[in-house]
Amino acid sequence: MRKHATIWLLCGVLGTNLGAQSIVNTAHNLSAGGTGDIRASVEGEICLFCHTPHNSRPRSPLWNKEETGRSYILYHSSTVQAVPGQPDGSSLLCLSCHDGTTALGQLLSRESVLPMSSGVTTLPAGASNLGTDLRDDHPVSFDYTAQLAQSDGELKDPSAVLPPVQLEEGRLQCTSCHDPHRDLYHDFLRMPDLFSELCLSCHQPGSWDQSTHRVSTASWNGAGADPWPRSEHGTVAENACGNCHETHGAGYPYRLVRSETEEGVCLACHNGNVAGTNVLAQIVKPYAHEVSAFHLQHDPVEDPLVVSPHVECVDCHNPHAASSQEALPPLAGGALSGVKGVDRNGTPVDPLQYGYELCFRCHADSPLKPASPTLRQVEQNNTRLEFDPANPSHHGVVSAGVNPQVPSLIVPLTTASVIACTDCHASDGSDAPAGPHGSFYPSLLRDMYETEDGAEESASSYALCYGCHSRTSILGDESFDEHDLHIRDENTPCNVCHDPHGISHTQGGSSDHSHLINFDLDVVRPANNGLFRYESTGVFSGRCYLNCHGQNHMGWHYGY
Repeated sequence: MRKHATIWLLCGVLGTNLGAQSIVNTAHNLSAGGTGDIRASVEGEICLFCHTPHNSRPRSPLWNKEETGRSYILYHSSTVQAVPGQPDGSSLLCLSCHDGTTALGQLLSRESVLPMSSGVTTLPAGASNLGTDLRDDHPVSFDYTAQLAQSDGELKDPSAVLPPVQLEEGRLQCTSCHDPHRDLYHDFLRMPDLFSELCLSCHQPGSWDQSTHRVSTASWNGAGADPWPRSEHGTVAENACGNCHETHGAGYPYRLVRSETEEGVCLACHNGNVAGTNVLAQIVKPYAHEVSAFHLQHDPVEDPLVVSPHVECVDCHNPHAASSQEALPPLAGGALSGVKGVDRNGTPVDPLQYGYELCFRCHADSPLKPASPTLRQVEQNNTRLEFDPANPSHHGVVSAGVNPQVPSLIVPLTTASVIACTDCHASDGSDAPAGPHGSFYPSLLRDMYETEDGAEESASSYALCYGCHSRTSILGDESFDEHDLHIRDENTPCNVCHDPHGISHTQGGSSDHSHLINFDLDVVRPANNGLFRYESTGVFSGRCYLNCHGQNHMGWHYGY
């Protein structure tokens, strides 16, 4: 008994000498003299709650608790390359308390269960009680090998994982990140989580160094819910990985994101209370990419061509790579960095290079792509084909347009200019965040584009078109000597004659479908003799064979 007492006395003395760097002043001191909320009623020894010099489990380090014998539900996701097994090694020892199934005072070295103060028996519910369902916790008990790092692509080679982070016989365990004897930072972490220093000891996400989430000094303005309820850090950069992820008790198990919904993770900050722009205010508008309408349907490993229609924030944005380094169209960058796409030939690309390649994921070859809101003479809903550079006419998204004579273009635009899909499809309002999040205008347009026949012409009715095309030039008949008559006198919308995307070369010829001519069938019909076409006869001249507003056009000619 004298030897036994001496060992525990020595443990106490060492703890006292080391002060804050020892177990004495941490929550792991479960003795009656402990400073934490959970402690024994009378037991004064400290180390015996985990260790005993005699009659321990035949497992290092002289473990003083029985293994629970529980079977744990393990973490899984489509992106994890590691193969977590049932907890073993130090992880199993940690769980002898932290799964909440075994009495804290039930020790091999005591014949009866030690009483704990305040009626506590097992670890109370909360962040420290992981339970037996470990799907919402960082995986443990797997071999961290060079092969794993290589196949994953975003893990450091184990030779680059340096102390104080440590592997246990080549396996990642709870003690790789936590030191149970010292609580130098918080939660017994081996390294600070400021700027995610601990996470980045093993993880190396692609393009993270350029990511806004790594460098942003934005902080919470105090309105609404705290975006970082478990964190002591005050900026996006300081929270880093913790902006989106939880290592334990994650709201959404797969990939350990903080919220039960994908958009909930993003909107915790992108609601105007941290990020400078309010995306939440956009996605609740009448026309929007309705991320809240889909739940857990996005998968990072899904094919770039979206077969099962869904839209989530992470379909368009890679939070590890998104940055403020924007690129000129058609190149993609900034907020679209590091995401998948489909190129102009219909080939999947990862990552995408051009902005339109993102839109083509859903609006090109996808089997359930949205239909055109206008019934056209030449019907085509595949935007990749509509913007094909070989077309008789198209807006200059994939490449510059075909028509070398467009006098209405507003400087600095020229016929050689290339524009982005988001020049037309984007959130409305001058203070809206960039991108097609939400709009009050149909087809998620950034400004008004009246399509109803008979609408009165005004600068606001066709504000979308007049953003690039001079209203003075259009109504001055500089490109078509009857523009003013058709638009202002007959109240004919641009949409009746022009298809704003383009006309596929496999369906329309260069003569009858130049200048984006593709008639709205709700307004324009075949002429009385059955002819139905527009025919270009030169620069700013042509003929029409059709019936419009009750007027029969039999080769009606325009031009100078």
